[in-house]
Amino acid sequence: MSKILPVGIIQQTKTSDADANRTALAATARRLASSGAKLIVNQELHDSLYFCQTEDTGAFDLAVGLDGEVMQFYSALAAELGVVLVTSLFERRAPGLYHNTAVVFEKDGSLAGKYRKMHIPDDPAYYEKFYFTPGDIGFEPINTSVGKLGVLVCWDQWYPEAARLMALKGAEILIYPTAIGWESTDTPEEKARQLDAWTTVQRGHAVANGLPVVTVNRVGHEADPSGCTNGIQFWGSSFVAGPQGELLYRAPDNTEAEAIVNIDLSRSENVRRWWPFLRDRRIDAYGDITRRFID
Repeated sequence: MSKILPVGIIQQTKTSDADANRTALAATARRLASSGAKLIVNQELHDSLYFCQTEDTGAFDLAVGLDGEVMQFYSALAAELGVVLVTSLFERRAPGLYHNTAVVFEKDGSLAGKYRKMHIPDDPAYYEKFYFTPGDIGFEPINTSVGKLGVLVCWDQWYPEAARLMALKGAEILIYPTAIGWESTDTPEEKARQLDAWTTVQRGHAVANGLPVVTVNRVGHEADPSGCTNGIQFWGSSFVAGPQGELLYRAPDNTEAEAIVNIDLSRSENVRRWWPFLRDRRIDAYGDITRRFID
């Protein structure tokens, strides 16, 4: 028996006005919910510009507590629309302690759970280690009324270990709020390679684990506040893949997009019967996977 889940995708450009960003997100969510979406997924750090292009202590003012007005806003939105809502917030946990946190709200507005980003990059224009403490919750799926969600965040999407652990703990779908784009001096050929690699690795997670994958990226150009670079051109291309890696939806790379994608969660059972990767894992031989490098 099929188990169809209508998933809403919100791919947007952002401004420096957090209230305007939230208003635009809410308007899109309302359209998606009115068209039948039961789960709505947003991009990484959707309330602001991607501030990690520079190291600026003033940017910590963007962080919010998980008991304040911003949480109330998204809680109320989920309850108003009767949807499960996946958000991505800059969490102020305590003075000097901040996380990149995905927060999931149940359709009644209650907190279903949260995930703190585990893998933190530190690359030119992606200075996240300056801002975010690595997550301490681990890889724990979030139980919701629409299924068990394996929510991860952006840089996590390059790590098969993260996807596998979510799958082994019963996740029914892998979800990646994302903020990734091109550096302006890269050649067209290099840009194509990067985008293809990004899509391919996540489709690989779908195949290896027999699970659908939902990835939602931001889109549009954001200037470097320091002026040292030409900023980031976020490449959009949000997508949904089925449990055999098949592309069910792909957004454009140069404009905002909203869509509802129907995912049949029951297909994972059949795919895992056809391709029993979990059955054939050699768990007796994987001890070295916890080592940094094997000399």
